[in-house]
Formats: sequence, C-alpha cells, structure tokens
Amino acid sequence: MNKVALSKSQKLAGLLAALALLAGLPGCSTAGGSAAGSSGAGDTLTVFAAASLKASFTELAKTYEAGHPGTTVTLSFAGSADLATQISQGAPADVFASADTGNMDKLQQAGLVDGEPRIFATNTLALAVPPGNPAGIRSFSDLAKPGTRLVQCARQVPCGAAAAAVEQQAGTDLNPVSEENSVTDVLGKVISGEADAGLVYVTDVKSAAGKVEAVPFPEAAAAVNSYPIAALANSRNSTKVQAFLDLVTGPQGQHVLAAAGFGSSRP
Repeated sequence: MNKVALSKSQKLAGLLAALALLAGLPGCSTAGGSAAGSSGAGDTLTVFAAASLKASFTELAKTYEAGHPGTTVTLSFAGSADLATQISQGAPADVFASADTGNMDKLQQAGLVDGEPRIFATNTLALAVPPGNPAGIRSFSDLAKPGTRLVQCARQVPCGAAAAAVEQQAGTDLNPVSEENSVTDVLGKVISGEADAGLVYVTDVKSAAGKVEAVPFPEAAAAVNSYPIAALANSRNSTKVQAFLDLVTGPQGQHVLAAAGFGSSRP
C-alpha cells in the first residue's frame, strides 16, 4: 500500500510541475488576462503633420490624450511633400496636416483623403538671421547680394513654393547655397551659423526666439500659405480622428496656433 500511495504522489507532483511549466510559456495567459500586444491599433492615433506645426501639434496631442485616456497620439513631422509621398506609398496614418493645399489636393485626387479637408491656419514667410544680423540683411533684395549665404526650402516643399512666389513678385533672382526638404532644416542652418539668412515662416522665427532674429519684408504678403487638415481614407479610427480634427479647428486648437504665430483660418 505504501508503494502504491508513493506512486500516486509522484504522478500528482509531475502533473503540477507540467502545468507550472505551461503557464510560463510565451503567449499563454491565465483566466481574465490577455496576451501581449492585444490592445489593438485603435489605441493609437497617427498624425502626419508639416514640420512647421511641431510645437503646436505636440501641445495639442497632449491635450487630446488628456481628454481621451488610453489613446496615444503618434506624431510624425516632415516636409509636407515628403509626408504626402509617404502616405501615397502606403504609410499608415490617420490624419494629415499640410502646410499647403497642393499636397493635400494630390492625396485627395488619389482617393486617399476621407471627407473634405479643413483649412485650420495660415502662415507667412519671414527672414531669419543669426543674432546681431552679421551679414547686414535689411530687405528681400539683400538676399541676392554676392557672397550672401542664403538657405531656403526646395521648390516642391510649401515654404519653397512660397519663396518662389515672393521671388517672382519682387523681381529678385535668388541663388541659395542650400535647399532643404523642411523649414526646420532651414532654421537649423541659420541657428548653427551655416547661413547668413534663411527663408522660413514667422512661426519658426517665433519658436526660435533668442536664437535668430527676424527681418520683416513686405513682399511676404504675396505668398500666404493655407494649412489644410483631413482624415485619411485608410484610417480605422474615424471617431477619434474626428475628435482630433475638432480639437485643431475648434477654439482650443485655434488659441494654441495663434499663440505660435499662425494666422487665423477664418477670413
């Protein structure tokens, strides 16, 4: 009898050990629990936004997350043309905020935009120079002086297209030493001392206060950029997307944008 009892005890111990081993394997879960990664894509809202919106949208993303516990806003900033290309090539995103209507129009014509884009802000070019303005840039025409190290955006980027419009309006031929894919790259070269002047937005000069100085020029009025925002057709978070669009275009979003130097979306 003792030998039989001992055999049953050993079998029971072996069974318990096997169960314990199974419970520790990856992908297994106990009752009431869930495997890792099961939270779902609906917990993340992915926003592609023009580089000039970085400070404003970072603040608005925090506001959105505070009002929508459990949802994370993932922000991707770059030149609008680069972002539009990424979206057209299948990059997963829920919202696109462009620094011009042209890149938004391209996505809309390709059937990649859901609904009608909304204009939520405007922006105007400004001349950024290093503190003290060592090159003595006083006007737009000064940018064409021999030896002036001018940096601006590439033509396909909204800030570059705006610069081209101003250049034509002013009748001045510019010869930049560098053309960048985003306005933040232009600003960075001025801050680092690699340029005597950079054509950026008034919002960029404001955000870099103390690191650069602004040289106003009246020709900037010839090219005011309108910023549209829209939901993307492949988004699966329509309710959350709509809430984010309402935040940006509503009073709270407009206040944040105005504080950053953006113009009103309303006439």
